[in-house]
Amino acid sequence: MTRSDATAPLPDAGAATEALVGRFLDELGALAPLAVWAHGSLGGGDYQEGRSDLDLIAVLDGPVTTRTVWRAGRLHARLRHEPLAPLLHCTYLTPGTAADAERGHLTWAHGRLFRRTVTPVTRRELHTFGLVLHGEPPKALLPPVSDIELDAFVVRDQREFWRPVVDRAHLWDRDVWVDLGLLTFARATATLRDGRLISKSEALDLLPTLGAPTEVVEDIRRRRYGERAEEVPYRGELTRLFLGPAIDDLVAVHG
Repeated sequence: MTRSDATAPLPDAGAATEALVGRFLDELGALAPLAVWAHGSLGGGDYQEGRSDLDLIAVLDGPVTTRTVWRAGRLHARLRHEPLAPLLHCTYLTPGTAADAERGHLTWAHGRLFRRTVTPVTRRELHTFGLVLHGEPPKALLPPVSDIELDAFVVRDQREFWRPVVDRAHLWDRDVWVDLGLLTFARATATLRDGRLISKSEALDLLPTLGAPTEVVEDIRRRRYGERAEEVPYRGELTRLFLGPAIDDLVAVHG
């Protein structure tokens, strides 16, 4: 299986991304996948090469055995010297396991293999703007997500994961928590209020209208789009002061 077999181009992805995805598909051919899809920024049209993750889903025909795990680990190990390889994440489904949104699936991310779920948000992304890199489209192999299921997951994620994390002050000195906390909240708001999924770029535009600290939002924007970053004093504290009450209000309205 080569990149020429793919059923859709990678829009504005960049040469390094094209090369890595092509090499990944070549290596994955040994596992004979039924489909390979991209979601997240690459599927949604807001991909920034070198900064965005490459979020992929591969659907394998047979059960995921110990041998499958070994072969997947070897596959990703062979890619480790490729530019952008640390940003490539892939979850492996089978037709028999794809319907269960609570099931943990074999996943390569952050340099290791583990199991994680394919959330209702990811499933809705795949049905809405998933990019088919090989084989069948998502609608052929992945059950759709109802609005009720999607909204329930988004509320639960804000209430049970993000709200407790806001109270862990030591985490918010790191860019990743500030960025993800604010962007996830904006995207959750758009989903619950308007019934739609939005990109990270749209989330950055939405955040100031929700009362988020403008200086922090602009700092995220500069870093995401490769501009010169500036020091924002107390950015973690500013973010936490906004997010705590904002999440409480969102959950109270939609929970």
